[in-house]
Amino acid sequence: MRFNFFARNPAPTVNHEGAPAFTLTPQLELYAAVATAALSDQFYEKADTRLQRLRELVAKNDPLFVARLAVYAREQMHLRSVPLVLAVELARLHRGDSLVSRLVARVVQRPDEITELLACYTQANTRSGMKTLNRLSKQVQKGLAMSFNRFDGYQLAKYDRAGAVRLRDALFLVHPRAKDAAQQALFDQLVRGELPTPYTWETELSALGQAPYATAAERQMAFRSAWETLVASGKLGYMALLRNLRNILEAGVSAATMEQVCATLADERAVARSKQLPFRFLAAYREVKAVPGGHVAAVLAALETAIAHSAVNLRGFGADTRVVVACDVSGSMQQPVSARSKVLLYDVGLVLGMLLQSRCRNVVAGMFGNVWKRVALPQGPVLRNVDELYRREGEVGYSTNGHLVVQELLLRREVVDKVMIFTDCQLWNSTGDGGVFGRIWADYRRTVAPQARLYLFDLAGHGSVPLAVRPEMGVAFIAGWSDKVFDVLSALDNGGSALTEIEKIDL
Repeated sequence: MRFNFFARNPAPTVNHEGAPAFTLTPQLELYAAVATAALSDQFYEKADTRLQRLRELVAKNDPLFVARLAVYAREQMHLRSVPLVLAVELARLHRGDSLVSRLVARVVQRPDEITELLACYTQANTRSGMKTLNRLSKQVQKGLAMSFNRFDGYQLAKYDRAGAVRLRDALFLVHPRAKDAAQQALFDQLVRGELPTPYTWETELSALGQAPYATAAERQMAFRSAWETLVASGKLGYMALLRNLRNILEAGVSAATMEQVCATLADERAVARSKQLPFRFLAAYREVKAVPGGHVAAVLAALETAIAHSAVNLRGFGADTRVVVACDVSGSMQQPVSARSKVLLYDVGLVLGMLLQSRCRNVVAGMFGNVWKRVALPQGPVLRNVDELYRREGEVGYSTNGHLVVQELLLRREVVDKVMIFTDCQLWNSTGDGGVFGRIWADYRRTVAPQARLYLFDLAGHGSVPLAVRPEMGVAFIAGWSDKVFDVLSALDNGGSALTEIEKIDL
C-alpha cells in the first residue's frame, strides 16, 4: 500500500501560540499523536483532549494503517497504553474481517494489558452499570482469547491485579480454549484465586520491609543481603535494575555486586532486550548522581555506555556530513512526559539531540529559547552533555524562536547538510514577525545551501508544524521519544518518509 504521505498544499492554521503553522496529513498527525502519547495532561493539551483527538484521527485513516501503527507503537516504540486505544477505536469502526482480532492478539503482550484493554473498551463505549462489558466485540474477544493462550502461570499470577476488570472477569468474558490440560488447570486456578504467589523482587523486598528489626543496622544488613542475592540470581530485570540503582547503592552492597550491576547495565544485548526509552537512562543517571559513595562514578560510566548502545546503528554522519543539532528549551518543553515522571519534554529533546551529536563527526550543537546559542560539547558522553545543557538552559530564555537557528546560518553564509530541531513544534517569533521560519529556510536553501535538509523532531504531537513538510523543500518530519526516531531518519535519507517503517509491518 501507499499513502499520500505529504499534502502538496498543507492547510494554513495557527499553533497553540497563535503563530502561523501548517497542518499535517491525517496519517502524519496520527503517527505524531501516537508516538508522543503519554495520555496525561500536557502544557497545551489535556489528556482527555488528546484521547478524543486520537479517536477522531483513527476515523480519518485507513484501518490497515491504524493497525500497523498500533503494532509499530507496541513493538518498536515500546509504548503500552496507546496501542490499546487504537485497537479499541478500530474495533468500534471496522467490521468484516479478522484485522481487529489479529491486532489485539499482537499488541496484548502482558496479562495486565488484557484488563487494560477491556477497561479502555468500557470507557470508549460509555458503558455503565453491572454489565459494562456486555456484548463485547467478537473480534476483540477472539484476539484476547489468543492472548490468554500465550501466558503461563507465573505471568498470570504476577499481573492478576485489583481493578475495575480482573483477569478472572476477562477469562469468563472471552472464554479462551485451553491448548492442553496443564493450561486448563491454570485457568481453573485463576478462577478460584489459587494461583501461587509468584517470586518477584517486589515481593521479596516487601516482605523485608514488613519484618521487625532490633536496630537500623540490622535492617540495613537485611536489605544489603537481599539486593546482593537478587543481583546475583539474575532475576532482577533490566528495568528493575535501572530503577533501583539508588536503592542498591544506598544499601551498601559489596564491590563484587556493584561490578555485576555495572556489567549488566553496560551489556549491549541486555540493553537491546530491555527495550528502554533513552530518557530512562537520564532519570537513572540523575538519581545516581545524588548518592554519595565510591561506586557512583562506575555506575555513571556504565549508564553512559548503555545509552550509547541506543544509537549504535545510526549511520550517515561522517566527517563530511555537516550537522546542526538544536534543542528547544522553551517554557512549553518544561512539562513532564507523564504524571509520574520527573523527566521533562525538553529532557527528551536533549537526550535525543545528544545521542545524535554523539554519532556525528562534524556537528554544531546548541539550544534555543529567546535566542539561539551554540554550546561546544565533547563527542561521546551523552548524559553528561545533557546535564551540561540542562545546567545552562536559562542562558537562552524561554520563548520558541527556532527560526534563529537557520537565521544564523543564513547570516554567516555557513553551509550545512542537516539541521535537526528537537521541539514540540509550537514555534513562534517573539518579535512578532509570523511565518518567518519558512521564509528564512527558503532563503537559506536558495542562496547558501541548496541541498540542505531540515528535520523537525516532534516531541509533543500537537498536529501542526511551523513550516510546510515538503520533500522538495528539504523539510522532513519525525515524531517520538525513542531511539526509533533514528530508524525513521535513516528511512528519510533513503527516499522514504516518516511512515516507511510503519508500512513494513506485516499483519
